[in-house]
Amino acid sequence: MSEIVRATEALPAAIPAYDWAADTGGPAATPRRLMWWKFRSHRLAVVSLVVIALLYLMMVFSGFVAPYDPEFKTGNPLAPPQWPHLVVDGRLQWPPAAFVLGQKLDMQTFQRVYAAVGDKRFPVALFVHGQPYLLLGLFPADVHLFGAGPGALYLMGTDALGRDLFSRVVYGARISLSIGLVGVALSLLLGIILGGISGYFGGGVDTVIQRLIEVIQSFPSIPLWMALAAALPSNWSTVSVYFGITVILSVIGWTDLARVVRGRFLSLREEDFVLAAKLSGASEARIIRRHLLPNFMSHIIASVTLSIPGMILAETSLSFLGIGLTPPAISWGVLLQAAQNVNTLVVAPWLLLPGGMVVVTVLAFNFLGDGLRDAADPYAPGEH
Repeated sequence: MSEIVRATEALPAAIPAYDWAADTGGPAATPRRLMWWKFRSHRLAVVSLVVIALLYLMMVFSGFVAPYDPEFKTGNPLAPPQWPHLVVDGRLQWPPAAFVLGQKLDMQTFQRVYAAVGDKRFPVALFVHGQPYLLLGLFPADVHLFGAGPGALYLMGTDALGRDLFSRVVYGARISLSIGLVGVALSLLLGIILGGISGYFGGGVDTVIQRLIEVIQSFPSIPLWMALAAALPSNWSTVSVYFGITVILSVIGWTDLARVVRGRFLSLREEDFVLAAKLSGASEARIIRRHLLPNFMSHIIASVTLSIPGMILAETSLSFLGIGLTPPAISWGVLLQAAQNVNTLVVAPWLLLPGGMVVVTVLAFNFLGDGLRDAADPYAPGEH
């Protein structure tokens, strides 16, 4: 008996908690940290996140990034892309130079031919003063990211009116990229509310909402978009049409997210923590907001990220077909309207470059959504 007493007295008063960080030399593997590690291992997703961040910075600071005003006519219609020249007369030129363009008519093909005029060159510089604009739409400014003064600096060429295509693509990002965010935000609101009500309450409410979803999904997307867009009044301003198109895309695009939310609610509403919340007197709205939604918010974020490209493609398709936004509005779909003419494309194939911006943006969002979807389940075996 005395041996047991002595052994008991030798035990510490309290067993210290295991310090994982001190033992391993690293931070504790919390769920958020595990998600970050899993996302970081998806290299395409990380690169896509950088690309998307740059695109939205370009959208926000479009006046600063674009070297010209989008409506400024350079006097060189359908000029091919003109990049800074690093080599001039066989020698390295620094800073790079841009030449003044001259044009003449080719008597055999009856097409304009552009060439540099003599030795008139102008250095390409960063943070140059140029045409005035409103920074963030509020503050007058005239400093641009780059420029070459009177020198021709058309990174994507010019359109049929001589307007710099790169500047128009930069300004067009304001509509094409923002319509995805605004449209998905509205779709997210409708999807969570209707999908949550359907999955949580069930019964007749679930039946009505699911039949509504099936009716909406039974219509072909493009004809439905065309019909709703054509119903917009012709005397609406550009801003009104923009919001009208956004609402149309949101009303049609919420159904898939609602199905996902409903399925998750059906699987979670019978869990013990939901029953405990009910017994504690929590209201239905509080249970949904504080207990159900946080349990699959990561899945919602991944779904939303994958939905944004659909919104961008929808706006581009409507504007390309001429039933969405129209000039003087500038979006990537509006810019692609010039690519409908095959004869123009033979002379100026660079008019398709706005479509390349759409492809890059959609791929970046898809890769980002793929990475977020993997990170939402950090315990699954990695594939990247």
